[in-house]
Amino acid sequence: MKIVDIQSQVVSLPFCMGGPPATFAGKAWTHLDILLVRVETDEGLVGWGEAFGHAGIQATRAALDGIVAPLVLGRSSGDIAALTRSVLHATHLLGRNGPFVFAFSGIETALWDLAGKRAGQPVAQLLGGGVRERLPAYASLLAYHEPALVRRNVEAACAAGYRHIKLHEITEEAVAAGAEVARAHGAALMVDVNCAWSVPAALRMADAFAPHDLTWFEEPVWPPEDTHGLAMVRARGIPIAAGENTAGLFGFKALIEAGAIDIAQPSVTKIGGIGEMLRVITLCEAHGVRAAPHSPYFGSGLIATMHVVAARVEDPLVEVLWLDMEANPFDPWVRAENGHVRLPPGPGLGCDPDPGVLDRYRVGPVTRTA
Repeated sequence: MKIVDIQSQVVSLPFCMGGPPATFAGKAWTHLDILLVRVETDEGLVGWGEAFGHAGIQATRAALDGIVAPLVLGRSSGDIAALTRSVLHATHLLGRNGPFVFAFSGIETALWDLAGKRAGQPVAQLLGGGVRERLPAYASLLAYHEPALVRRNVEAACAAGYRHIKLHEITEEAVAAGAEVARAHGAALMVDVNCAWSVPAALRMADAFAPHDLTWFEEPVWPPEDTHGLAMVRARGIPIAAGENTAGLFGFKALIEAGAIDIAQPSVTKIGGIGEMLRVITLCEAHGVRAAPHSPYFGSGLIATMHVVAARVEDPLVEVLWLDMEANPFDPWVRAENGHVRLPPGPGLGCDPDPGVLDRYRVGPVTRTA
């Protein structure tokens, strides 16, 4: 069970979003970059994980290859909880949120893939679930900024079978355009503004969005750590979702104790992996907070999220970015059909990446720690 080899690689997948490219960290977003982590044991078993990256993928990869992977090499792959405590403590002076935790998230997810393969069971069954094979998904639209494009893409998402739509729009006009189409199709609507506003501005926009009966209003306040500000917006009567930028269990504990959220959104590729996400979900269950994990990625992280949601989330809903990829090494499992995603049936995460697709879309070399 000893870890003998850790590899990282980046694949870059061209995509179309149904409009001009959105921006990510100031850059035009035309390719979906995925940082994949491969972990091999002395048994000859291989597990796969994904570390959060997107525009910051090189920072995460540097943390992974330079510090996190060497800390894990030679350790047992079986005691995931002990390894998590050890590595996150060893790196905590480098940040409790960010590239080092993102990097470990990829390794930790690969360890769960290994555990399932070793046991001959899907991860969802290891977590006590396994009944659900098909999960409802929501279309997470990127930012279009123009009401006509919002209207067109909400219409297309509804036609594709989605009955939950999330907008990344910050103007009343764009949100109203999306709401009109969603309402006509009987689809629920969410709005994510990625921490766009001060508390006074967020309060004004919460009032402006109130007529649209949002399922949730996501990250309305900058900075995301302002739990008091989030609680003030929540007091307006609109359900608040947050958590993709929250550091671990105790970050969510602070959000819940402040009365800041109705919906918690832990992200498996950012928070430290599957184990930490499970701890957050248990905390939410104890406080009557809904869990709706964040998953705007299309590698092992999305597959892992599906397993966790299938096993542990009472009211399941999986985030799937609304975009058309040229190809994906985890096809067909990362693509929604009629507004739903299907769990791969095999042991572990249930599917390994297609080596031909990896070779075709890989950017740069595979890095090995052995």
